[in-house]
Amino acid sequence: MADTGGAGQGGELFYRRVLLKISGEALAGEQKFGISPPVVDRLVEEIRVVHEMGVALGLVVGGGNIVRGTTASAAGMDRVSADYMGMLATVINALALQNSLERRGIHSRVLTAIRMEQLAEPYIRRRAISHLEKGRVVLFAGGTGNPYFSTDTAAVLRGIEMNADVIVKATKVDGIYSADPKKDSSAEFIPDITYMQALSRELGVMDAAALSLCKDNDIPIVVLNLDDEGAVARLVRGERIGTLVHS
Repeated sequence: MADTGGAGQGGELFYRRVLLKISGEALAGEQKFGISPPVVDRLVEEIRVVHEMGVALGLVVGGGNIVRGTTASAAGMDRVSADYMGMLATVINALALQNSLERRGIHSRVLTAIRMEQLAEPYIRRRAISHLEKGRVVLFAGGTGNPYFSTDTAAVLRGIEMNADVIVKATKVDGIYSADPKKDSSAEFIPDITYMQALSRELGVMDAAALSLCKDNDIPIVVLNLDDEGAVARLVRGERIGTLVHS
């Protein structure tokens, strides 16, 4: 696993294997719901740059632009049914990203935790690692395949299974703040924080299960703004960007 301090030298990669978590809402853009093709194309261009640097890249995308299980459950739907609907939404998003990737000549595979062979391959760890080693972008869909677990937890789980050097959570803000910067102008940016501090302060970085998995497996998390052009590419070269969550 990559060291969490310092920077790569002479163009070398600081992080060679990355699990990138993208929210479903990011795919909707300004329309707030569904999939915006121009937004998907812009995200995929960022992914293309990182992939062509030689980074082994896995992606987990949420489904909140279509249906969010916790929201549907709060509105009265059965929680298990709502969560499965959310998992299916992540498959739709993964297929949209795959389409855009392959239109750029980037080979990719969608692996799902819920079997649906007509659309994607079932998730098998060794198969996923083989795809990464062959230079394919791997999109992990269907969450963990179980209700009551967020896509953040799914991202961390897949990152650990893939022996990723880092979990990158792409958001719409520059990193972690002491409060929501969109609601509180006095919110302070936090460039560096430990897993335990993030858990105890309940900063909304990731849910407790995801943070605990990272802590137990000593895998760093970087939270950054995907709207910042080239952010992920700069990160994998070793630039300190966003907020680093570590032991």
